[in-house]
Amino acid sequence: MYVLAQAVNLFFRVLYYMIFIRIIMSWFIRDPRNKFYMTLVNLTDPILLPFRHLSNRIFAGRNMMIDISPLLAIIALQLINNIVIRILVTLAM
Repeated sequence: MYVLAQAVNLFFRVLYYMIFIRIIMSWFIRDPRNKFYMTLVNLTDPILLPFRHLSNRIFAGRNMMIDISPLLAIIALQLINNIVIRILVTLAM
């Protein structure tokens, strides 16, 4: 079970890094011809879009200059990661 817990933790860590790299790249590269950026967008959009819709509902009518959906997604992913790891460690005992 510990190997599975480490694999789950690694999976979530890769998701965090992909979101973080997308944030940094969005400041500098928004070229749809850049294959690396577009691959990153395609991989992270299914995670970020629900949080983007949620942030639009929460802050409706306000001009948000910053997209907080990556922050919300990372917080939710950390919460899910912690819950899954605790369940796996509990099952291992």
